[in-house]
Amino acid sequence: MDQQPPPVTIPVSGTDIVRRIERLNDIGIALSAERNVNRLLEIILLGAKELTNADAGTMYSVTDHHTLKFEILRTDSLGIAMGGTTGIPINFPELPLYKNGQPNLQMIAAFSALQRTTVNIPDAYEAEGFDFSGTRAFDQRTHYRSKSFLTVPLKNHENEIIGVLQLINAKDANTQEIVAFSEEYQKLAESLASQAAIALTNQKLISDLKALFESFIQAIASAIDDKSPYTGGHCHRVPVLAEMLGQAVNDCEEGPIKELRFSDEQMYELKIAAWLHDCGKVVTPTEVVDKGTKLETIFDRIHLIDTRFEVLKRDVEIAFLKEKLAALQNRVPPEIIRVMEEEFHAELTRIDADREFLRETNIGGEFMSPQRQDRVRAIARRRFVDANGQERPFLSDNEVYNLNIPKGTITPEERQIINNHVSATIKMLDAIPFPKHLKQVPEIAGGHHEQINGQGYPKGLTGDQMSIQARMVAIADVFEALTARDRPYKKGKTLSSSLQILGFMKKDGHIDPDLFKLFIDKKVYLEYAQEYLSPEQIDEVNPEKIPGYVP
Repeated sequence: MDQQPPPVTIPVSGTDIVRRIERLNDIGIALSAERNVNRLLEIILLGAKELTNADAGTMYSVTDHHTLKFEILRTDSLGIAMGGTTGIPINFPELPLYKNGQPNLQMIAAFSALQRTTVNIPDAYEAEGFDFSGTRAFDQRTHYRSKSFLTVPLKNHENEIIGVLQLINAKDANTQEIVAFSEEYQKLAESLASQAAIALTNQKLISDLKALFESFIQAIASAIDDKSPYTGGHCHRVPVLAEMLGQAVNDCEEGPIKELRFSDEQMYELKIAAWLHDCGKVVTPTEVVDKGTKLETIFDRIHLIDTRFEVLKRDVEIAFLKEKLAALQNRVPPEIIRVMEEEFHAELTRIDADREFLRETNIGGEFMSPQRQDRVRAIARRRFVDANGQERPFLSDNEVYNLNIPKGTITPEERQIINNHVSATIKMLDAIPFPKHLKQVPEIAGGHHEQINGQGYPKGLTGDQMSIQARMVAIADVFEALTARDRPYKKGKTLSSSLQILGFMKKDGHIDPDLFKLFIDKKVYLEYAQEYLSPEQIDEVNPEKIPGYVP
């Protein structure tokens, strides 16, 4: 590459340099505080333009496929502002660092990256060794005159090139004439590039750690998903619903919640807590989590009872045939034999009816009457002969206990095992050294089964002892469970039915009344339903008929 002649510059006063060094320090402080990558890039480029009094500039990032990608572009005199926080995409093709396997040393930005050096060109049209055909074409289209170029590579802490800062057309502070970038300005730009590289690297490290953290969290949810397909979807949907409710809080402009606003960090904390709210289920036995019928353990014991019914019918038939044979041998009148046959068939009918009754009972439901429970006990008192010839009660005590579960398919002991997942969640999360902005994750995640009236679990907290985020996750948890279509023991409820149950829970002091009202007012339920519910579940909702709701 030909050596470029020294740039011809207008001298910079000492006072001006001091002022710009002070400004460099200010920019450095701003870089260390910024967390948004787009704003960070803008601070770097705009700061460099200000320090060097440049009319235009471009920030490139080095990609994994060995190109320079346009990240942000500014040209003041043409009113061009693209990339960064503008929302205007830069559609220019990426600059290759290599062509046909050879280093691309003709493009100044690629040269600076590959040679790891600053390039200062007084006039692009007079420079030799670089391809400025693209620059000339741009100038011709826009009637611009690209003249002085200052191109600086950005090196990270491992001495890797992560980007390139390019400044164009330095202006004399007094005359606004386009001049070369002075040696002082070059040093300022290089100093800023060094600080910028550190800030960008730190931001990437933070971003990578964040991605790793979120991937780990989602891996936990996937593990629960693999363990139980009936709750895995729940772990993925509750965070969505919680974030929808959080956004509704931020959008609220009236009522007791209108002053409440969640920052980006608080919304992120809410999302993470919602993802982790059921992580304790990894310790819950699968046969309890997935218990779809009352008699299910590792398998559904209703099939054993079916076999007993077949044995019972066999014994009844054998007894009938013996009795009938004896009657025929003793010349019993035909009308008595007919009565015997009628009683035999009636008994078979009763047996089949009892079997069907137990099959239905085994499925579970919202309520089992005392009369149906008495019938289970009556069936249990039947006797049958097992494979060893021993006479036994038709149903064991454990089978009677499970079949008489009044609601659902879970016994109180199994419910306690399931409920223990919250304590396990809190124990697991308390052991994690969350950073400051995620310190409330254990409390939020561990409070989703607490109730406003203090009758929830595991700690029996009242509403004023719970964070607003925990109360939000509680509503998201309940509504998702009501509408879920993948539970083994029920179908997903319709919107109107789910909101009716939610309304009764509000009236009974189970959920936060203000969040409940917001959930209805902002139609969070409908936003969620349109994405996650089946069409047949999305029925018409009349808010006036929702219990506990006051418009």
